[in-house]
Amino acid sequence: MKLSGLYLDEDTQSTALIEALRARGLSVLTTTEGRMSERTDEEQLRFAVSEGRVLVSCNVADFARLHSSWMASGQEHSGILLVPQQRWGPGEISRRIVRLLVAAEPHGLHNQLRFLSDS
Repeated sequence: MKLSGLYLDEDTQSTALIEALRARGLSVLTTTEGRMSERTDEEQLRFAVSEGRVLVSCNVADFARLHSSWMASGQEHSGILLVPQQRWGPGEISRRIVRLLVAAEPHGLHNQLRFLSDS
């Protein structure tokens, strides 16, 4: 089973989390690696779409609002996964992400907004 690739925005791109996700076999791209640092949330989501990746962020309010706006205007995305800040360590976050992605297969998170607490 091939899980969706992830795109971690600036809020979530800690070295420990990136290593934990990659150790679990996930394809991870960060804003730094994608040369997208300091771009708007809309630009981050558009980049994630262009890469076919699920956007992962701690920026709950802004990305929830952006998701609603995109759905209302008929725009599609590869999924948005929101992580509550400071709730868990990198190992637990990566475990929860993997569980959520596995549960979402075979269709993935296309056009879905999910909270990590859901998994």
